[in-house]
Amino acid sequence: MDAQTVTGTLARPIAQELLASAMARLSYLGVDGDPRVIPIGFWWTGEKIVLATAVRSAKVTAIRHHPRVALVIDRFGMPPRSLLVRGSATVEIVDGVPAEYLAGAPKLMPAGAVPGWQAGVRALYEEMAVITITPDHVVLHDFETTIPRAVADLVAAHGDPR
Repeated sequence: MDAQTVTGTLARPIAQELLASAMARLSYLGVDGDPRVIPIGFWWTGEKIVLATAVRSAKVTAIRHHPRVALVIDRFGMPPRSLLVRGSATVEIVDGVPAEYLAGAPKLMPAGAVPGWQAGVRALYEEMAVITITPDHVVLHDFETTIPRAVADLVAAHGDPR
C-alpha cells in the first residue's frame, strides 16, 4: 500500500475517532513463531502508534525478532467500526516513563485517578520499552462508507438487503 493511501485513510474522521480511543489489540509473532494477540493501550502521534511496556515483557523480545506486527482498533455497536493496521515496529529502551505512556493511559480512567496512577507508575518503572509502529498498510471498515471486500462482493452479487 502506498504512503499516500495510508496517510489518507488514517486522516479520515472515523479513523481519527478510533485512533483517539484507549485500547487496541496487538498481534505479533512470539519467539517460538506462534502468533500472539494482546490488548494494549496506545498513543497516536499523528504519524506513528506508540506503545510502552516493561522492558522484560515477552513482546519486547518477540518484536525484536519479528518486527512485523498488526494492530486492530475497533468500536463495537452499530455500525461496528474497525481500523486494521499493519507495519514495522521498533523497540527502544528509555529511562523512566515515556510521555506517550503517560498521555495514553489516562484515556482509561477517571481524571481524579490520574495523578495517583502517574505517581505509582513513575515509582514502579526505572525504564520502559517503547514500541513504535510505523503503519504501512491500513484498512478502515466503518460499515457506512466502507465494508469488507467479501461483504461488498456479496452485496454486488445479490443486492443490498436493506
